[in-house]
Amino acid sequence: MKKALITLVLFMGMQYIVAQESIPRISVSFTNVDVSDALDMIESRTEYKFFYLDEWLQNIKVTGNYEDMQVSLILDDLFKDTVLNFYISDDQKIFLLQNNQIYDALPDDFFGEEEELVEDEIGYEELNDLGPLFVNSDDNSATRGLQVVKIGKENRNNRRRTFTLTGKAVNAKGQPIPDLAIIAQGKDIGTSTDAGGNYSMTLPVGENIIETRGLGIQGSRTKVILYNDGSYNFQLNESFEVLDEVVVQGNRDRNVETALTGVTLIEVEKIKNIPLVLGERDILKAAITLPGITTAGEGAAGYNVRGGRTDQNLILLDNGVIYNPSHFFGIFSAINPFSTGTAEIYKGNVPAEFGGRLSSVFDITTKDGNTEKFSGEASIGPVTSNIVLETPIVKDKSALLVGGRATYSDWILRSLDDEQLNNSTASFFDVVAKYNHTINENNEIKATGYFSRDEFSITSDSIFDYSNRLVSLKWDHKFSEKTTGSLILSNSEYKFGIEFDGESNDDFDLGYKNNETEFKIKMKYLHSDKHKFDYGISSKLYVVNPGDIVPLDSGSDVSSLTIPEERGLESAVFLSDSYKVNDKLLIDMGLRFSFYAALGASAQRIYQDNAPRNSGTLVETQEFDKNEVIETYGGPELRLSARYFIKPDFSIKASLNNAYQYIHTLSNNTTVSPTDTWKLSDLNIEPQEAYQASLGLYKNFEGNKYEVSLEGYYKQQKNLLDYKVGAQLLLNEAIETEVLQGDGKAYGVEFLVKKNEGKLNGWLGYTYSRSFVKLDSEFSEERVNNGDFFPSNFDKPHDISLVANYKFTRRFSASANFVYQTGRPVTFPIGSFAFNNSEFVFYSDRNKFRIPDYYRLDLSFNMEGNHKIKKFAHSFWSFSIYNVLGRNNPYSVFFVTEDGDIKAFQSSIFAIPVPTITYNFKF
Repeated sequence: MKKALITLVLFMGMQYIVAQESIPRISVSFTNVDVSDALDMIESRTEYKFFYLDEWLQNIKVTGNYEDMQVSLILDDLFKDTVLNFYISDDQKIFLLQNNQIYDALPDDFFGEEEELVEDEIGYEELNDLGPLFVNSDDNSATRGLQVVKIGKENRNNRRRTFTLTGKAVNAKGQPIPDLAIIAQGKDIGTSTDAGGNYSMTLPVGENIIETRGLGIQGSRTKVILYNDGSYNFQLNESFEVLDEVVVQGNRDRNVETALTGVTLIEVEKIKNIPLVLGERDILKAAITLPGITTAGEGAAGYNVRGGRTDQNLILLDNGVIYNPSHFFGIFSAINPFSTGTAEIYKGNVPAEFGGRLSSVFDITTKDGNTEKFSGEASIGPVTSNIVLETPIVKDKSALLVGGRATYSDWILRSLDDEQLNNSTASFFDVVAKYNHTINENNEIKATGYFSRDEFSITSDSIFDYSNRLVSLKWDHKFSEKTTGSLILSNSEYKFGIEFDGESNDDFDLGYKNNETEFKIKMKYLHSDKHKFDYGISSKLYVVNPGDIVPLDSGSDVSSLTIPEERGLESAVFLSDSYKVNDKLLIDMGLRFSFYAALGASAQRIYQDNAPRNSGTLVETQEFDKNEVIETYGGPELRLSARYFIKPDFSIKASLNNAYQYIHTLSNNTTVSPTDTWKLSDLNIEPQEAYQASLGLYKNFEGNKYEVSLEGYYKQQKNLLDYKVGAQLLLNEAIETEVLQGDGKAYGVEFLVKKNEGKLNGWLGYTYSRSFVKLDSEFSEERVNNGDFFPSNFDKPHDISLVANYKFTRRFSASANFVYQTGRPVTFPIGSFAFNNSEFVFYSDRNKFRIPDYYRLDLSFNMEGNHKIKKFAHSFWSFSIYNVLGRNNPYSVFFVTEDGDIKAFQSSIFAIPVPTITYNFKF
């Protein structure tokens, strides 16, 4: 029997060779014509007849010039970039096939390799594709009724047994679905989508049953027949039956599986139950309840991450930089919660594509507009109102999202425990717009515009204002099944102004502005299951206007002054590889090389060597023309992290990285102020540097119901910019004479336990951290605290956060939020002395004392409307009390001399419980 089969194969092979030699040669040419027209032309010049379905050839254009060539070779070229194959029969019929091929001969390894076939997981589906020799005998009722999707184009010469499937998961609105579990049923293969809804997984050739699972998403099962590398996008519906909330929860396994340390994903939809001040849902305020992230105090703008300064955080909104992410004295963030999708926070090992900051990256993404139907979300609260609308532009292809938020907040100022603020006014607004357009399966563009403005008056004669503006454009392109890329252009601007119109003759108008423009190309290459590469280039131009002041009227005694513009160019190339060594060990290796050039036009002052910088040691002023290079800095930045599985749900991670920062804030305030200015590195001020190492343990329990992590870090910093005592930082041409550069160090341990499921869920976070600064010099005027390390303004050793949510029913829930922090350091006067008939105050070493510890308890009760699918809007009520205990937490401490005595006073932002009722509805 075996000999008979071999004879049959040899006979059919000879017949195939004879048939190939008898295929006629023709000459034909096409120029951008439909492929169906090209096939008609071939038919007209030969005896062949084509058989196919018309829908297979839609939107396929071909161009080619063929001279005296076999028809089979012409067809190979015409179909090379499609999923079409063809089969030429002996009776001059040509059958077109999608994805698969017809075999009229047995494969080379058919005899004697049965065991290998089983080991390589070649199933019945591949045998079915061997044409007339095999008949499908598989009748598995478990897969009946499933959608069947064929991926890739079968190639008889390709002997690979596994292929890569990539794609994106979106909901009915076209918005990406992050953290969706995608599993190959029965094959112990799975992955999950990233923040953009993208996924990649390696599957065996042939039939695979792909199952999707996600919180709030209807599950799906799809039969995917894989012939080669390819892509498939999931469009899934939301599940309205199961609405159990999980607060600030990323991928269930992500904390254990990824190689990066210190990474947190926050989704806006999952933080709506956290009781926040004045009922405003706030993604950045939710972030500070997590270990390692804090602020200098209640109402302070900016964030301190792992002992770093506020200027060391890169805050991105759709790839554009936001310099001041706060409204209303830091009480609200400047990011609209209804238009925001996710925020990825990197505080340990930062991916190589990001640079220019030492401590962290807040990568915030605006959600895509609904391409299916008109929809929106709105809220009405005691201080702000908010609305976001989404409308399709081209159905299923493009949409526009527009959102706006404004305040009517003067009444809240009158209730604060601060006499100055009682007579103050304040207002803010922000607007955002995003356009997303899917051109085709290989091209997508997204454009975002954002503007925010704050205006406030602390006293009747002064008006302060500041604003953020950004625009960004992103073009995503898919080059192949393994290679994708993005082109990003962005421009950001931050400015503030002060208008003073008092009874004296010193009325003035002061303005400040900085601007940056960035160009970036980033690429992703899925080389294999073991190697996934990210690489690219970026370049950023800084333009800083340090300020100008002009008199308001001719009677003012103020003289006009303009500080010259500063310019700098920061560029970088980066490459990273996610290397899967084996099933237990994953290494993420990255290298970024950054280069910075300070540019003219500029006048740079040269000072004596081995002497303090002041007007008496000035040697000369050197002039530089526009765009002339003043000074250059730069170097390699290592990004290395690794994850090792101790058990499938228990891993250990370690990371090491360094970074450069070429822009600094100038501030002599204990807390961040809207009038803080920025300074570029130049001939006299060097860039900041930091080196950080971290080590952590991550464990999940009871099928990811509980997460526990313990992570420690150590950070060293160089060239931190600080100020001399009594420094004048605003509108100072010789700013380098008022500042100091020194070293810093920070270390800490972060503990987090989180319950993701059940009626009671939430998390407990604890951080022990220290942050120190050292300002040493051989000259006493440039030395602080005798040149020893001293606590930074934001050194708060103990930080505890507890967030708990209890769901009574699907509609009713209660939440609690408790925060405790060690009081931050301050400098106190410790005595006084008389000199020349005047009395002066003598202060302690800088930051030697601390204000009282901070703690606060917030409670809320949440009520959702009914969950009927067919209704105009789904509503959500939140009744909350901020600072239930009425704790008089000090915001600042100041000193006043009365009758020769120095008296200490403290001011607080919220010294009483603050009740709030907020109504939200979504349609």
